[in-house]
Amino acid sequence: MSGQHPVIAFVSSLRPDQWTKNLLVFAGLIFGQRLFEPALVATSIAAFAVFCGLSSAMYLINDIVDREEDRRHPVKSYRPIASGTVSIGTAVVGAVFLAGLAIGVSFWLEPWFGLVALTFISLLALYNQVFKRVVILDVFAIAAGFVLRAVGGTVVVDVPISQWLLICTMLLALFLAFAKRRHELVLLGDEASGHRRALAEYSPRLLDQLISIAASATVVTYAFYTVEPATVERFGTSLLTLTVPFPVYGVFRYLYLVHRKEGGGSPAEMLLRDYPLLTCVMLWATAIVIIIYRPFWG
Repeated sequence: MSGQHPVIAFVSSLRPDQWTKNLLVFAGLIFGQRLFEPALVATSIAAFAVFCGLSSAMYLINDIVDREEDRRHPVKSYRPIASGTVSIGTAVVGAVFLAGLAIGVSFWLEPWFGLVALTFISLLALYNQVFKRVVILDVFAIAAGFVLRAVGGTVVVDVPISQWLLICTMLLALFLAFAKRRHELVLLGDEASGHRRALAEYSPRLLDQLISIAASATVVTYAFYTVEPATVERFGTSLLTLTVPFPVYGVFRYLYLVHRKEGGGSPAEMLLRDYPLLTCVMLWATAIVIIIYRPFWG
């Protein structure tokens, strides 16, 4: 990492590979049946960029605060700030610029969206300073960040917020976050508590139970959503039930990667690198669009 060009190192410190998490912003556009309205698509893209900017700003701050712990971590020690490739001053300026620009754009897009963006970055700040040190609450704070992404995506295009969307988002985020904690605990072993205080309160057995609960709840909630009368009435079809196998397979595949391939440390990275999982998500999204918008039939 020390031989990396400073500009490339700075871009790497923004963690663009993690921006896939912000794709959740487009859920409101798709499920709100506004996907083929160019102006709203452009607005959603701008909202996506806002969350990318806010996320990257907080990644910079997080890496500054945790740089000493990261230097003792077998993987995080290669991060640009921990390795010294990106200076603290550069990181602070970059974080302030990104956060300020993103907040400004968010209020320009829609004042209510601006409030969601402010809440999001405030939550991330609280997570870095407080929640990530508190067992269970650390994971709920991560899940709340995903829920705010979903809320922001609906607010910015002015569509009703689906309670089902929020519940499914929260449960899926809990599942991914517990899996990430398990990966960290197994990777670090006896040194886990020295890198993250809350890890000392977890155990692989406890996390396996929490993962199982969150995974089951995610699949069942989504299945109920597809057959719920209000859903059928809203979209004028009961065919959404046909999409249930996709999240079921996706959850099973993710569990396989966690338990057999020692994955789970970075959900975004796993999504991009595991082609069966990526294919599953793309097929699910395609099926959703075809069923909701019915481009091939009336």
